[in-house]
Amino acid sequence: MTVNSRRRLAQIEQQTDANKLARVGYEYFRRITPIDSGQARKNTRLVNNEIRAEYPYAQRLDQGWSRQARQGMVKPTIKYLTDYIRRTLGR
Repeated sequence: MTVNSRRRLAQIEQQTDANKLARVGYEYFRRITPIDSGQARKNTRLVNNEIRAEYPYAQRLDQGWSRQARQGMVKPTIKYLTDYIRRTLGR
């Protein structure tokens, strides 16, 4: 592996840090979570790089039950993170 390759690999690892990706994903997921009473957003947490929707109707919301989030939250968050990684890597 060349010096330039090692530098580029280190740069990619730094830019795609799992903790940072988790935070970015969590913030986006929470932002697109529908608001009615505010309980869904209030009970969405980031625990050990895992987004947890800790409310009984989380699955229904993610299946498009709310008019505010017809696509749910998981699929749009995955797409957002994929685009974020591409932007970060400059591709």
